[in-house]
Amino acid sequence: MTLKAIAAAVSLLLCASGVASAQKAVYAHFMVGIVENYTVDDWKADMVDAKSIGIDGFALNCAPPRVDSYTPKQLSNAYQAAGESDFKVFISFDFAYWQNGTYGFCSRFAYDTALIISTLQNYSSLPGQAKYDGGAIASTFVGEFFDWAPVKAVLNVTALPNMEDPIQVTELKTSFDGAFSWYAWPTDGGNSIIPGSMTTIWDDKFVLWLTSRPYMMPVSPWFSTHFNSKNWVFICEQLITDRWEQVLAIQPQLVEIISWNDFGESHYISGPQPHHSDDGSSQWAAGMPHDAWRHIMKPYIAAYKAGASAPTVDADGLVYWYRPTPKDIRCTNDTLPAPNGISLLADVVFVTTMLTAPATLTVTSGSLPPISVNISAGIVTSNFTIGVGTQTFAVNRNGTKILGGDGGLKIASTCTTYNFNAYVGGF
Repeated sequence: MTLKAIAAAVSLLLCASGVASAQKAVYAHFMVGIVENYTVDDWKADMVDAKSIGIDGFALNCAPPRVDSYTPKQLSNAYQAAGESDFKVFISFDFAYWQNGTYGFCSRFAYDTALIISTLQNYSSLPGQAKYDGGAIASTFVGEFFDWAPVKAVLNVTALPNMEDPIQVTELKTSFDGAFSWYAWPTDGGNSIIPGSMTTIWDDKFVLWLTSRPYMMPVSPWFSTHFNSKNWVFICEQLITDRWEQVLAIQPQLVEIISWNDFGESHYISGPQPHHSDDGSSQWAAGMPHDAWRHIMKPYIAAYKAGASAPTVDADGLVYWYRPTPKDIRCTNDTLPAPNGISLLADVVFVTTMLTAPATLTVTSGSLPPISVNISAGIVTSNFTIGVGTQTFAVNRNGTKILGGDGGLKIASTCTTYNFNAYVGGF
């Protein structure tokens, strides 16, 4: 029996027993480090948008106060907003900054165990706290070696750390309760970029080795970034629907969307968040909306929570996305080279149709001739060769146009700085 078959069998057993479906929830990774100036109302506005598609809460990725002095203030704001919005949040300690007390070699490393305990004590009993099996969920970015035993001696916590290799589930003795994976893009591990579509090779191992313990499965629509410290694009072009189909097949206990607002890595699904601070990512995120991706996620989230094998479409819709330029265009005024991974990209425009009945989709990409394809009911993602210029979309049923218009951004043949983010829109 393959790992995927075993994972499916485990999932079916859990669903049959009522264990998996009883606590299913979808969370979205939220970068606290860029919302220094957020008010409670700003948090509430994001929560309204998230709730509208079925997201249950935010995973609050944060650094310790010695790195971001406003972390306590914004955690308090988030928990207050959640409690007043029938929403849930939990803390995701970012171990790029927190220190692991278990394996430290000097006294300052032990400090963060106490700080993590006191941080959780401040918030985990509040109404907005997300829970699993009665325990307050706590998670991490990396940080798999952190020992949760001292935390659990004081608090009722369900620890779901990010593990960088599923084999760690069988090896670590850190009092964890389940695991969260960061591998939401095609990769051989770490930040390696590989060709081909997303598979469930990582998920299958997590599900197998966790047995009945909760697995928080990652879902992401994109990943490109252009900093000095990280300059790459993953091959995730129609990942959004591929990945949600995998969620419906595996039916994990929990799902975490990566991300709500990580503009630096271009996988945000929030609105523009006018009060967030700019870490330099405005170079590729400003004027590049991703809101329409939420329309695709909504029926998948509902199907996942219902234990369904396919989403239900109750209204016709179309979502498109594409990059600002073809991949081989050389930008004229960039201090960095083109991102790693672009040689593996396809120069295509992506269209996801959400149809209540079959129809014909016509896409005209720039100066290329129109291409028409027959599309079945349900959610279908198609792709079309990029042409420079205006992108035009039309859906016709029984000879009548029911959806369509021009895309919000023209594809260009020149650029000054590299941008492998996606422009996302819809009708």
